[in-house]
Amino acid sequence: MIFKKNTSSIYGVHPLIEAIRSGKTIDKLFVQKGLRGPNYQEILKLVKKHNIPIHWVPTERLNHLTRKNHQGVFAFLSPIDFHRIRDLLPSLYEQGKIPLLLILDRITDVGNFGAIVRTAACTGVDAVIIPMKHAAPISADTIKASAGALFKVPICKENDLKKSYEFLKTSGIRILAATEKAEHFTYTEDFTIPTAIILGSEQDGLSVDCLRLSDQKLKLPMYGDISSLNVSVACGMILYEALRQRLLRHTDK
Repeated sequence: MIFKKNTSSIYGVHPLIEAIRSGKTIDKLFVQKGLRGPNYQEILKLVKKHNIPIHWVPTERLNHLTRKNHQGVFAFLSPIDFHRIRDLLPSLYEQGKIPLLLILDRITDVGNFGAIVRTAACTGVDAVIIPMKHAAPISADTIKASAGALFKVPICKENDLKKSYEFLKTSGIRILAATEKAEHFTYTEDFTIPTAIILGSEQDGLSVDCLRLSDQKLKLPMYGDISSLNVSVACGMILYEALRQRLLRHTDK
């Protein structure tokens, strides 16, 4: 099997090893359960070295992904390079910025994810943080949904969001969790200080850890019987309030 540089997915043991060694960014990696042998040990070694999450799946899942001879491995290549918030945040402070960050907790819908990143680009968000697993795939469809904004806003893919929260807190970032269970409205919060906003999944909302580790919970005012908004719509309303406050502060100086 030959690894083609322009392909968005790869399969087969040697093409995967070559892709990782050549520095290609792996978005999702699927490995058949129970594989053995030196080549697979080499894959595991490379995966650990480059912090690539593995999805262990039955062979039927791989057969669904491709009808080719996948040899028990299949991966989607990312069209973008991912960042780490630990590396990115210090540079934001060095540039004199007041960081505005977005954390997406298990948002898996490609359309919502793309729309959120598009709004983030339009409102001056400095980085979007997503988990290694349980996140929307970065694909051509995602790029289209974001109107190309995925090339403009740094995406930080983190293995442990809990540790990322702790790092943000010690770095002077105030963490705000968007939830309909909050007592405070969005418009009462101060977005002119270093801020990270957490948005939860379409189905389950925010995880327990997100709620527990946030400094404040906020909500949008709602009229009528419908209790929640589409996550990308809610995100837009919150980010434009943040932008409004920051523009006012800049004008007042």
